[in-house]
Amino acid sequence: MKCPYCGHLENRVVDSRLNKEFTITRRRRSCDACQRRFTTYERLEVTVPMLVKKDGRREPWDRHKVVSGLKKACEKRPVSMAEIEEFVDAMEIELQGLGEREISVDLIGERIMVGLRNMDEVAYVRFASVYRQFKDLGEFMDELKLMLDSGKKN
Repeated sequence: MKCPYCGHLENRVVDSRLNKEFTITRRRRSCDACQRRFTTYERLEVTVPMLVKKDGRREPWDRHKVVSGLKKACEKRPVSMAEIEEFVDAMEIELQGLGEREISVDLIGERIMVGLRNMDEVAYVRFASVYRQFKDLGEFMDELKLMLDSGKKN
């Protein structure tokens, strides 16, 4: 592992821990050259289906893209990075479980919206406004009314 501070390739593992689900190993490392410490994370590389975009293009699943979108939606909201990471982990497991070679990005978008709605309603509305590409305030208000009406039923 290359040291992020000095670039030296020799280091030693000081401490290793598993997350709660035993899916990620966190390792504290110490560089042999500069003695600074840094953290690395190991996770099983999973094979998830190819995504079929709305215009028909295919592209591989990009975990970082999903996490980035969720971070933007949850900016300045009480949603931790741990919650976002756990949600994306669960989503990857769900996608693997489908057993499909390709899936529509619509399935991903809808799944994200369900998850965000459970995490934080403001983040949900932020994401929905971009994902659904509201053209005017009326469409935005319709979505809010749907959300409020379904909240009353629960």
